[in-house]
Amino acid sequence: MNYQNSYATLDPRLYNQQPPTALSNPRAGHFNPFVAKRLGWDQDPDLMQNWVEILSGNYVPEGFEPLAMAYAGHQFGQWAGQLGDGRGLLMAQVIDNNGKLTDLHLKGAGLTPYSRMGDGRAVLRSTIREYLCGHAMTCLGIRSSTSLGFVTSDTLVRRETVEQGAALMRVADTHIRLGHVEWIASFAPDLLPSFTQYMIETYYPELTTSQTPVADFITAVVTGTATMIADWQLIGFAHGVMNTDNLSITGTTLDYGPFGFLERFDPAWINNHSDYSGRYAYQNQPAIGHWNLNVWMMHFMQLSGKTLFNDNKETINREVLAQCLAKYESSFMAHYQQGICKKLGLPWESLDNSDATAETVTEVINDTLKLAFEFLEFIEANKLDYTNSFRALVAVIDNNSNPYEAELLQAIDAELDNEQRAAWSDWQQRYLTHIDTIEADRAKVIECLKATNPVYVLRNSMAQRAITKAEAGDFSEVDLLFQLLTTPYQQHELATQQDITPPDRSAKPLIISCSS
Repeated sequence: MNYQNSYATLDPRLYNQQPPTALSNPRAGHFNPFVAKRLGWDQDPDLMQNWVEILSGNYVPEGFEPLAMAYAGHQFGQWAGQLGDGRGLLMAQVIDNNGKLTDLHLKGAGLTPYSRMGDGRAVLRSTIREYLCGHAMTCLGIRSSTSLGFVTSDTLVRRETVEQGAALMRVADTHIRLGHVEWIASFAPDLLPSFTQYMIETYYPELTTSQTPVADFITAVVTGTATMIADWQLIGFAHGVMNTDNLSITGTTLDYGPFGFLERFDPAWINNHSDYSGRYAYQNQPAIGHWNLNVWMMHFMQLSGKTLFNDNKETINREVLAQCLAKYESSFMAHYQQGICKKLGLPWESLDNSDATAETVTEVINDTLKLAFEFLEFIEANKLDYTNSFRALVAVIDNNSNPYEAELLQAIDAELDNEQRAAWSDWQQRYLTHIDTIEADRAKVIECLKATNPVYVLRNSMAQRAITKAEAGDFSEVDLLFQLLTTPYQQHELATQQDITPPDRSAKPLIISCSS
């Protein structure tokens, strides 16, 4: 691999260099060949032969420079002070086959100076959830960390009960969080200029020649976060713990804890059992992203009048920051609105007829959005499955050539009373009329529907089946789900009815423990 351990060259106050603490009798859980190929890991015989030993902390290869990062954060809206990598180590940074700097971060690596009251370990249950979800999100086309693989062991870890210790090698474009800036501002403010330079040079190098590099950097983080969260809302993903230390500076999904994918559509769904107020409910995620960025960006006023690049002194005040943050809502809304139209099979570019006036195009877009939001209201009112309902739109257009989607459409009808069935029939007719009115090609609409609305997401029941088997030493279900989630927009011969079936309408919504 092409190592470039740039974080280890920064001021040592930012981290603690240390080796991992080995797990006992480690055993392979699962290995991700796609990530291995992208990293160049698969070209090194030493890494391939010893991956279990490496991921279990028993062997640190040449080129690795493990360290635990210091950072701080706001948790559930309250300042939490110093946090940091309490059980993880940034093992190495490499340039991947796409020329991108990539972090290899070992989760479950043992105690660090930032462990606080923790034990530095990860359990098999949460490790499998993160491994599968990072892979699922990546294959859904959402910017996300993923993983090289995970291992289990004989090391025992106490949570609510005694569980198997595990470790996972997370792979992400960065592990710099909003909380890194919060830590520096509170505990080492003299480092803010050089650390900001590092963030810009490393992750936004095109901004080094800007006359306003700091403001442009803040804006880039704002818009990247906004589009990431818009993607979450569109696919039906609830992160569960959107603290400032769980959001990265690149708009990449990080830290899979008590996450969940919507099943029976409830925008107020709370999937984290520690979220007593519902702060991180699905419907609140856009507002929380805005709140986190507002808290984070205020620290950059310390850089006002300082020179970072090109001998240019930049003014950073509240007015400048307000202009940066103003881009959040517009970026979120544009990305979400375009995305929700695509989920109806009608991307904006197909609505923009070159012969039409701007007023006509706007009217067509607004009519499409109206249909989309009425559809969301309908599936919420009837507690229908979010993923299946959007996929069923394929059969609304062509019931005969799409048997899988036709079954989904029948399942919707079976759940409706007469009044709601009439409302559903009316919406379908208006949807089809709209498609014909704007002269959309029905074949292309179906193609867009299938490319935008997945067949499979990682339902909690799927993850639990894999966990139950793995805790008994059988990782076959992990492998099956890994294959299934690799191509989530296509039907898979290995899938079962359980993989597409939502919980019973009367079932109590599942909430997930933060314990991991």
